[in-house]
Amino acid sequence: MRPDASVLLLTTLIGVGQGLFLALATVQLYALGRLLPEPDAHTFYAHGSLLALVFLAGGLVASFFHLGRPERAWRSATMWRTSWLSREVIVLPAMMSVVVLYGVAHLVAWKPVLAVLPSGLAIDATVALGVVGTVLAFALFLCTAMIYACLPFLREWATPLTVANYTLLGGASGFTLAAAFSAWTAPELTRFLAGWAFVLTLAGMASRVASLYRNHRLKPRSTLQTAIGIKHPRIVQTSAGFMGGSFNTHEFFHGRPHSALRSVKWVFLLAAFAIPLALLALGGSTGSAPLLVAAFIVQYAGLLAERWFFFAQANHPQNLYYQAVA
Repeated sequence: MRPDASVLLLTTLIGVGQGLFLALATVQLYALGRLLPEPDAHTFYAHGSLLALVFLAGGLVASFFHLGRPERAWRSATMWRTSWLSREVIVLPAMMSVVVLYGVAHLVAWKPVLAVLPSGLAIDATVALGVVGTVLAFALFLCTAMIYACLPFLREWATPLTVANYTLLGGASGFTLAAAFSAWTAPELTRFLAGWAFVLTLAGMASRVASLYRNHRLKPRSTLQTAIGIKHPRIVQTSAGFMGGSFNTHEFFHGRPHSALRSVKWVFLLAAFAIPLALLALGGSTGSAPLLVAAFIVQYAGLLAERWFFFAQANHPQNLYYQAVA
């Protein structure tokens, strides 16, 4: 498939925003249980929510560049009963709204107690918003990933590993950003968040390597012979039957040689996983903000390469027929 820059930005940016919000909600739950010191609500939660909202909004804006008729974007939500894309279109603004409410509630210290647990812990409005936002974040990961995982004819995508990868990589990038953010706003949380980012990055690497191994072992179900209905053992296509490209040859093939895919694969394995793991280990142990910022920047660049590879590796069955343009 041909990777589109707007889709690369959409899926990676909202992943960071979701992961960052999950980090904020995780810290609040740990602090509620007195397992972590309570950070300053205005500095950490409110500003952190604003940062998460920036990434979510950035992904939403990027998505409009992928639309042929942006003014009709609202219609994409009408097929929510059957379309994962429609569900994503609904869940993303819903999550953004909860992030806004979560940040504002912390900013103005609006914390009415909604319930008291038997242990004596008070559940206020911000905790409830954090739980709702967490559910929406995981729902958004599911919707985004299932847009691709639900396509059985693209076998590289049609696997539960697609959902696992989107969730783990988004969570890893968000927690890495949270670790860098905490180094400036709440240093007492840096080691905790860097540790979570390290674990999620390691889990994401294991999941992504598993998908690479699976896809490498896939064998085509169709051949050039079955694509055109000719049983001759040797068929070589020299022309697609017209002088130039078409929608089929432009949209369903990336146009890069196999050597480019191999190079991008090693780039994203290093940039999205290996280098950030080293920087997180060092930055988390020392509390160094520059190292953690560098970890996020390198990891995000690696995730852009990973997402490009994700789309380029998917081999549409129609490419059996359209093997040459001229």
